[in-house]
Amino acid sequence: MTAAATTPSREDLLAQMRQIVGASHVLTDEQGTRRFRKGHRTGEGKVLAVVRPGSLLEQWRILQAAVAADRIVIMQAANTGLTGGSTPDGDDYDREIVLISTLRVSGVQLINDGQQVVCLPGATLDRLEQALAPLNREPHSVIGSSCIGASVLGGICNNSGGALVRRGPAYTELALYAQVKDDGSLELVNHLGIELGDSPEEILTRLQQGDYSPQQVHNEATAKASDARYGEHVRDVDADTPARFNADPSRLFEASGSAGKLCLFAVRLDTFPKEPSTVFYIGSNDPHDLTEVRRHLLARLPRLPIAGEYIHRTAFDIGEKYGKDTFLVIDKFGTSRVPAAFAMKSRVDGFFERFGLRGVTDKVIQALMNLLPSHLPARMREYRDRFEHHLLVRVSNDTLEQTRAFLAEFFAGSDSGAYFECDAEEGRKAFLHRFAVAGAAIRYREAHRSSVEDILALDIALRRNDRDWVETLPDEMEEQIIHKLYYGHFFCHVFHQDYIVKKGNDPIAMEHRMWALLDERRAEYPAEHNVGHLYVAKPALAGFYRELDPTNSFNPGIGHTSKKKHWGDCC
Repeated sequence: MTAAATTPSREDLLAQMRQIVGASHVLTDEQGTRRFRKGHRTGEGKVLAVVRPGSLLEQWRILQAAVAADRIVIMQAANTGLTGGSTPDGDDYDREIVLISTLRVSGVQLINDGQQVVCLPGATLDRLEQALAPLNREPHSVIGSSCIGASVLGGICNNSGGALVRRGPAYTELALYAQVKDDGSLELVNHLGIELGDSPEEILTRLQQGDYSPQQVHNEATAKASDARYGEHVRDVDADTPARFNADPSRLFEASGSAGKLCLFAVRLDTFPKEPSTVFYIGSNDPHDLTEVRRHLLARLPRLPIAGEYIHRTAFDIGEKYGKDTFLVIDKFGTSRVPAAFAMKSRVDGFFERFGLRGVTDKVIQALMNLLPSHLPARMREYRDRFEHHLLVRVSNDTLEQTRAFLAEFFAGSDSGAYFECDAEEGRKAFLHRFAVAGAAIRYREAHRSSVEDILALDIALRRNDRDWVETLPDEMEEQIIHKLYYGHFFCHVFHQDYIVKKGNDPIAMEHRMWALLDERRAEYPAEHNVGHLYVAKPALAGFYRELDPTNSFNPGIGHTSKKKHWGDCC
């Protein structure tokens, strides 16, 4: 029999999937699938169906059906990524796509007295924070991605770095996942270090129910649930290589860095004690001031700072105006409300797009935000007027006196910079503003469609010893840009650079020129986001993808690799 004769029709496959999860959880219409098949910032394509399993066993059975039917599978959790890594991209796939949304399969299980956690596919960082709060512990990331409802497993798949200097990229060697082998068979691999049985059905059912005892949880020292090496790695401020980047081969392991090339059912992660801390707000017109602060605090403090976040004045301004609604929603209602707000916004936008009206919610929300006064503390706005470069430094209180003494001495009599010690409210709002900046460029684009071609977003890691971190672009490139937004995780030397491109210019051509400039600086990119459909996966990363997914059944095309079955057009 030919392959075509044995492959189920789309109608048969849809019927099978509806039987597994229920008809209401198999979405096929354009409006219903929009928020799943369209990326947060970029990426969009067609799907045969979006399927929303309600349990690990349903997820396994949907996966079995899709693989047996020779369809592409794209795994998706919160769909908050910025590079389109969990959505289809374009219409040049050689098979139909089944997109499996895992948000209904939520669950957080505390083990080892809360020092570790097992997270199911739909677990969000926000939900994990809530589960750990009574224990006075916290996850790898505590703000930023968690603000927009990012999933825990998404962070592992993407080597997400986050803002916390001591913890490095999200990483684990303990995971439960399914893999399509080179002969096309589907295999469930239990590397959680928890005894759950033998068959997939037993393993998945027992895990979902938390049906295992502490004695069935193994704690071998050789299997890591976080990147314990990073603290000393980032302290080496004279190293001629970046501290962390997406394609670092030393941090690619099964689920970690897999970018959707496996179907994850659970990961096991370390948690961390919360610590009393203090925030210092630093402003300067000389970038070398911030360089010296970074080098001293990383190398000389007895314990690493908790966070060091950079904001350029332009990013400050765009974030204050166009990130105000994100800031206010989180400030007033907490991060748990943000995913629902994004989902509602997507539904409303989808409705109006059917009539050719794009960006309606962005324009309405922005008009309302423009009527409100500034939401930022007075001392922050004063520093905005005085200084071009802003650095937020959070330190644990056991290093407070050393930090305070260093900053007082360093800025004594300075003409270029200054600092102040934040009270609790100022510190909270300063960091919240920094993370509201990340989505502000999108709002700016939607509010200024007549003058903006698009956004070019780069995510780069500079060498740890690089003192010339302020970018200088050729004049002809500057002329094509309306605004440049620079912000990032300064102590890790990871920067997010958003360029709002003038109408009539080609952002893709500009991006390729940017890559050449970054190569000259020996930077790595992306630093902490998935390569998605924006970046080219470097050889080590592309090879890792092929090793995980030899038939190219999961998320093909990621990192500009082949979209063909068995990597058909890939050399």
